[in-house]
Amino acid sequence: MDETLRFVIITGLSGAGKSVAIKCFEDMGYFCVDNLPTTLIPTFARLCAQSTREIRRIALGVDVREGEYLAHLVEILQELKGQGYSTEVLFLEAGDESLVRRYHETRRRHPLAGNGNILDGIRAERKAMAHFREIADRIVDTSGLTVHQLKELLVDVYGATKTRGPLTVSLVSFGYKHGIPYDSDLVFDVRFLPNPHFVEALHALDGRDAPVREFILKHEESRRLLDHLKDLLRFLLPFYQREGKAYLTVAIGCTGGRHRSVALVEELRPFLEAQGVPPTVTHRDIARE
Repeated sequence: MDETLRFVIITGLSGAGKSVAIKCFEDMGYFCVDNLPTTLIPTFARLCAQSTREIRRIALGVDVREGEYLAHLVEILQELKGQGYSTEVLFLEAGDESLVRRYHETRRRHPLAGNGNILDGIRAERKAMAHFREIADRIVDTSGLTVHQLKELLVDVYGATKTRGPLTVSLVSFGYKHGIPYDSDLVFDVRFLPNPHFVEALHALDGRDAPVREFILKHEESRRLLDHLKDLLRFLLPFYQREGKAYLTVAIGCTGGRHRSVALVEELRPFLEAQGVPPTVTHRDIARE
């Protein structure tokens, strides 16, 4: 048996950030498994202890979808501790209003909602998970946290200093009629710019196409906005880097998320690359229109 084996059980309410947490633990070098039946956890622990891959830090996602297996979690935790493994339970929760909003934004079905509404499912799950909240070693309320703030919190608690890499910048285009991305740090509204949607030759194209970008950037207000955005980012990036921030998400929105926002994100991409922070780019709503 390897007594240095460390388990973090990630559980809590659906929509509170378990998937984000698991991805974060993966980035920190944990071996992660989501929804492994609880009765298999002791066997899994033995295999990890015997593995030649030197698996030492493990994060397991457990939630209400475990069904009847969920009832065994407490005794499984006691068994792991009895075998000398370091075991901690992280419980993620959020307020009803935040959870309802997140489900509406993602259009996901709550696992306990059935034919009822989302709020009924949330309340049923909160009741079902109450005991696990009581035994949790750490409870995190994500109601007021962005995705990036949650990741930073988890890195501070469960990661090592060396896991902090350089600033990661994400550029996201979106349509206001589909909702603002809830993990945004900076949001810019570009709906005041001339709209290619109403130009017959451009309607079927999107902001990645040269004719659309040329149409948008031929207008002075578009060029001035782009210059202001670059100036602002040029000013802010050193601050985020100096403060040790890990993530920055810049969201740019137009009406449908197909033309103007996409074009400006594509214009900002090479600018950020030149600043030494090549961004990840997501056009969230480009396929909706």
